[in-house]
Amino acid sequence: MPKYLALDIGKKRTGIACTDDNKIIATALTTVETSKLEEFLKNYIEKNDVEKIIVGFPKNMNNLDSDAVKYIEPVYNRLKKVFKEIEFIYADERFTSKMAFQTMIDTGVKKMKRRDKSTVDKISATIILQSYLEKK
Repeated sequence: MPKYLALDIGKKRTGIACTDDNKIIATALTTVETSKLEEFLKNYIEKNDVEKIIVGFPKNMNNLDSDAVKYIEPVYNRLKKVFKEIEFIYADERFTSKMAFQTMIDTGVKKMKRRDKSTVDKISATIILQSYLEKK
């Protein structure tokens, strides 16, 4: 069965999450350097059936695009051209990094591990994907 992926694209790193086969639960997959994202996705999609990719799109409180959009959009547009057979969807990602950090605190992740930004990125991607699944 095809899966969904979620991407929390950052300037340096991208957090990636995927669904289970039934598209009910989102799970953190990994974090990759954004410059190596396309290569990672090619390898992943070769081995896994992916139907949709949900990309976190940051908005400000006034509902306008945040400054981060300027480095997310070029990556998003490039991926859409490379992976034409996959549906790409933007999803609001407001507060996902804060939610991810709070999740780590709530689950007892030690302070040194919470400083690892790649962990925050993976959890953020998971939150983006789980939110998308819940809205469906």
